[in-house]
Amino acid sequence: MMTIRVLKDKTAGGIMFFLTLSSMLLVVIMGIGLFLKSAPVFEEHSLGELLFSSSWKPMRGEFGFLPFIMGTIWVTVIAVVMAVPVSLLTAIYLTEYARPVVRKYVFPALDILAGLPSVIYGVWGTLLIVPFISGWLAPRFVDFSTGYTMLAGGIVLGVMILPLLVSLFIELITSVPEELREASISLGATRWQTTKAVVVRAVLPGLVAAVVLAVSRALGETIAVLMVCGNLPEIPGSLFDACYPIPALIANNYGEMLSLPLYEAALMFAALILFIVVLLFNLVSRVVLYRIEKTFS
Repeated sequence: MMTIRVLKDKTAGGIMFFLTLSSMLLVVIMGIGLFLKSAPVFEEHSLGELLFSSSWKPMRGEFGFLPFIMGTIWVTVIAVVMAVPVSLLTAIYLTEYARPVVRKYVFPALDILAGLPSVIYGVWGTLLIVPFISGWLAPRFVDFSTGYTMLAGGIVLGVMILPLLVSLFIELITSVPEELREASISLGATRWQTTKAVVVRAVLPGLVAAVVLAVSRALGETIAVLMVCGNLPEIPGSLFDACYPIPALIANNYGEMLSLPLYEAALMFAALILFIVVLLFNLVSRVVLYRIEKTFS
């Protein structure tokens, strides 16, 4: 009987190891597949020309990805800068200050917002955010703006990742033992001082990991930003200029240009850029997270 139990245990361990290894290999296979599909464009253009050129004329064989890279980065930065402080303060209020009746209604609302399809956020941005920017906000800073701007994309994307961040932050903050709060308050600290110096400090590595997860989602978002960013292949000079993030480029053009092999390869290279950016961002964030955990442990 003991032999059978040991055999079952080893079999289960082997299966779990195989599944874990398969999930890791899947990432490698995806990267290799994207590289092979984008290889034809490397035969015509150097990597530096592809990454740092602003000329996007596919019919002439010119594929400069700099406007798309900058559009992706800036929209994501705007979204994160807007969403992280709001979501952190919201999570602190709901966990440390709000009454139970408030949590009873806010938590289901957050779940609903997190589950909405991205196209709903895109329609909301088109109907409300774009007219607000073009009719009220932009005229105060620039002469003219259609409203389909980098700012609109950042706002919509920030609202999209807001419920995810709030939910993650709440889970982290509620995991802090109540004894830490009581010890801080017994020493004379106020509730806000306890929250800032004890609770947030205790969950700081988790907060960083939550932001990384939200940024990874924001980098790959397609439909919402496609509907409000303007999709103009130029490097944006201000918040009120149109931009063209990489996910929108792929979604807009992939199905229509498969008859042009070089164009298809260029779009695969766009997907490869996005894949590498997300991968490097996660790797760097893991290093930062490790140092934070080491500092605060």
